[in-house]
Amino acid sequence: MPDARWDAPREGPRSVRAHSGARTGPGSADRSAAEPAEAPADRTSPTARRGRPLLGAGLLVTAGLLVVAVWASLAFGSGDAASGDVLRALFAQDLSEKAQLIVWEERVPRTVAGLMAGVALGLAGAVMQGVARNPLADPGILGVNAGASVAVVTAIGLLGFGSPSEYIWFGLLGAFAATVLVYSVGSLGRDGATPVKLALAGAATSAILGSVTTAILLTDRQVFDRFRFWKVGSLAGRDAELLWQALPFIAVGVVLAMALGPRLNTLSLGDDLARALGQRVGTARLVSAATVMVLCGTATAVVGPIAFVGLVVPHAARMFTGPDYRWILPYSALLAPVLMLVSDIVGRLIARPGEVQVGIVTAVLGAVPFVILVRRRHLVEL
Repeated sequence: MPDARWDAPREGPRSVRAHSGARTGPGSADRSAAEPAEAPADRTSPTARRGRPLLGAGLLVTAGLLVVAVWASLAFGSGDAASGDVLRALFAQDLSEKAQLIVWEERVPRTVAGLMAGVALGLAGAVMQGVARNPLADPGILGVNAGASVAVVTAIGLLGFGSPSEYIWFGLLGAFAATVLVYSVGSLGRDGATPVKLALAGAATSAILGSVTTAILLTDRQVFDRFRFWKVGSLAGRDAELLWQALPFIAVGVVLAMALGPRLNTLSLGDDLARALGQRVGTARLVSAATVMVLCGTATAVVGPIAFVGLVVPHAARMFTGPDYRWILPYSALLAPVLMLVSDIVGRLIARPGEVQVGIVTAVLGAVPFVILVRRRHLVEL
């Protein structure tokens, strides 16, 4: 019988290493167990490298769409300023006083408000769906909209504030208080703040705060008239002072949301596996909830509760990026303001010389693609 030593080279060097690792001690066994884990990564890395340029190119295309939407928002409207006058109004300053007023006092602030609110709602929706592992989750699941609403109603009806720049702080305070309440209630029990408990606590809190809001509105008709315009969601009438007040909160929220991509990827694997990978699940959920509160609370206080943006946009982004939140978040940050600005433009043009509020148009435009996404058989899972 031939010696087994002469048959070993026929199996190849990799088999020799595997056999030698199997015959050695525990340390070698650990090394041999680690080697197969590296091989699939090496084989799939070319595919990942090929996918990144495509996702990067798609991100550039989306940024181009946003630039076009910004230009259209500045160029089209119910006023007398034509599209060709926008550049002259922005840089040359040689138009009539009325045209300058339309561009600088109406179209520029509402375009900036649409950009800020769109980025905030898109990122907040993506973070909320990731941390809750729920494809139907939106920022309102934490009671942010309900908390901001009851605070704004209190500021208008009981304290006499009438300008958005005055009650924005109350909207932020209400959003913060509602988020803290929902997270505290959802954290009760042995398992802590699980997605199901957060959703239930958010639904209960929203119902209670909605009843308080309705009770205040029914006692004063003037308060109801002023609150109704804010409640439907609008970009009109937002001045530069209000936007400067909201900008720091939006900037902080964007930075926090972009940094959450790897953590959301780990949380999507489940709590047990996330803990096994070294993730602090409670801390990650707390940071995510704070990020949603800052982004959605600020956007709601500035433009009112806007429907479907935080719900639809992450699904649309996921169609291009897959389940990787490192790409979902930047795509959502660009697609959401596109939807906001396009909805605002449509609302301005279909009811000239008046306008349809952006909150109504986003609900109409967002419902159709959302139904299409839901009915897709191969919808990308979270």
